[in-house]
Amino acid sequence: MQIVLATHNPHKVDEFQAIVAATRPDLQIIAYDGPEPVEDGVTFAENALLKARAAAAHTGLPALADDSGICVDVLGGSPGVFSAYWAGHAKDAAANLSLLLDQLLDVADANRTAQFVSTIALVVPGAVVPGAVAAEQVVQGVWPGRLATAPSGAGGFGYDPIFIPDGQPAGAERTVGEWSATEKNAASHRARAFDALVPLLQHL
Repeated sequence: MQIVLATHNPHKVDEFQAIVAATRPDLQIIAYDGPEPVEDGVTFAENALLKARAAAAHTGLPALADDSGICVDVLGGSPGVFSAYWAGHAKDAAANLSLLLDQLLDVADANRTAQFVSTIALVVPGAVVPGAVAAEQVVQGVWPGRLATAPSGAGGFGYDPIFIPDGQPAGAERTVGEWSATEKNAASHRARAFDALVPLLQHL
């Protein structure tokens, strides 16, 4: 079965394809080339549903949409839904990362806790199952950790080079930018959200 992923971000498409292939090889994630809705929601769930509904309506296929970001405790959960636009609407990942580090310049390591959050919405048009109404589901994955004081590693994208996930051996901690794609796809916030979504996909 084909499921369209409601994003124009090729990094997200690659990640989802790898994550889905590990548990549901019968599903084919395809890229979305249609119009993007205005993401004017104030929560991850609202924005994910906006994107998934638009993709499902445009393609007639079941649609997945991820809305995700970094939530820094000392900043009250920001950047949160504004992670991609933290330094302005240009969506400049390097500028976003630099601004966040500058804002945390004098914050001690113990207070640099943060979480990557991924909310995935699944929208299935009624036409997929004749006589049925459109179905919508929302799940969330949270990946706790803390922020480094400087970027490290060339892997991943976005805030990955400054995010140090919890649970690593003391003295051998690495940012996600230093992880392999396989390591990240097995543990990330998107992988955790997709794990919660798998039981719902059984009904497709």
